[in-house]
Amino acid sequence: MQNDLVSYYAARAAEYEKLYEKPERQKDLIRLTAILQDIFRGQNMLEIACGTGWWTQRLALTAQSVLATDINESMLDIARNKYYARNNITFIRDDIFQSALDQTVEGLFGGFIWSHIPLDQLDGFLTQIRNRVQTGGAIVFIDNLYVPGSSTPVSHSDEGGNTYQTRHLSDGSEHRVLKNFPAPDFLAEKLTTPGNDFEYRALDYYWLAIVKAGAVGPSKPSKPFLNPLNLF
Repeated sequence: MQNDLVSYYAARAAEYEKLYEKPERQKDLIRLTAILQDIFRGQNMLEIACGTGWWTQRLALTAQSVLATDINESMLDIARNKYYARNNITFIRDDIFQSALDQTVEGLFGGFIWSHIPLDQLDGFLTQIRNRVQTGGAIVFIDNLYVPGSSTPVSHSDEGGNTYQTRHLSDGSEHRVLKNFPAPDFLAEKLTTPGNDFEYRALDYYWLAIVKAGAVGPSKPSKPFLNPLNLF
């Protein structure tokens, strides 16, 4: 059993997008795409944990520019080799906990990253996130709801309250993967700060949390990201 989340996603990269092929989830994915494209329309935005670029392709259709980051080169290799109609994306390998980025953005998106953050590291994670977004910007997270019959069952838990799934890859390997399913009130507690506007939406298979703040983080001029696609 491998417990290393980074190694798991590196091994899973080639088969990762199978999760977007589940027939019962197509309606939700269409709805989420429309919501995200509207929120980030015309913005210079940051996408953390971009993975294989499935959401990046869709965000880039309406955003002014997208800085897409991930810790896994195997994921980024797949993302870089996709077609992006507007050529307005920069890909960088980056660890949000030890980020070397110093540019702030108008909006930030994290897809399916919240559930993989250990509970005792959430506050530090959110501090890093808030420091990346300009005053008046939007922070948006999406992640999975637990749906019996569609979601992988929870197989383990730890003393810190984290839950885990046992997953299998096509090579036959077995992995214990951190996967938390937060309640709406927990998300509100963690994401609500003075002066902001928090919104939670539950679809059939996914949740969406939106923070639009009067003072999310430092306010600096924003400009499109240079070196599009994979020149870093």
